[in-house]
This record gives sequence, C-alpha cells and structure tokens, in this order.
Amino acid sequence: QVHLVESGGGSVQSGGSLRLACVISGYTDGNYPMAWFRQAPEEERQGVAAIDRDGSETYADSVKGRFTISRDFAENTLYLQMNSLKPEDTAMYYCAARLRVGRDYGVLQAGDYNYWGLGTQVTVSS
Repeated sequence: QVHLVESGGGSVQSGGSLRLACVISGYTDGNYPMAWFRQAPEEERQGVAAIDRDGSETYADSVKGRFTISRDFAENTLYLQMNSLKPEDTAMYYCAARLRVGRDYGVLQAGDYNYWGLGTQVTVSS
C-alpha cells in the first residue's frame, strides 16, 4: 500500500515557476515507477513526466525542456519542477505510483499506475 499527497500548486503568471511535491507514505522502500499527470476540466488525464526504476525520465512533448521530475528516496518525495509555465499548463496535477505487475500501457499512460494522490491545482495566467 502506498499513500500519496501532493502539494506546491498555486497561481502564477505566464513564465513563472512552481515546484510540486508528492510525499510518499506506506511502502516507501521500493524503487517503483512514478509519474506526474495533469487533468484540465473536460479533458482526459494526461501524462506529464515519469521516472522509472533505473532513474530514466520520460516527458510529454508539451513540457520537454521546461519540466523536470525527480525523486528523493531519503525524503520519500517525488518532485516536479515546472519552469516557463504557460496558461495551457493550467490543470489539476496528480502523482502516481506503479506497484502492480502485468500489462505495460506506457510510462505516461494512466493505466500503468495503480496508486494516485488527490491532486494539487496549478493555475497559470497570461
């Protein structure tokens, strides 16, 4: 079992930065894949960034060069550093963890993950 709690969201102007954090509790010893997703109103949940067991990082094209995912095992925290924010980045942001076996849907696909936080809202104004 894993419990995920996001924080760090807020309202910023276009070009600004935010750092999201996802505190992990429960089973914290495992080196399992994790990711950040976002969902805007009336849109599907979109994978933003993922970090795999070997530390490899994957980003959606829309955030490459602007967002950075990282994991601090000592602090049991997953981070998402977001720079050069744009109005189209406005969404609820969720962290997710994969502690399941079976079919691989893709590291930026929601189906790959079976634990989710409740989200933190990011609003970027122009």
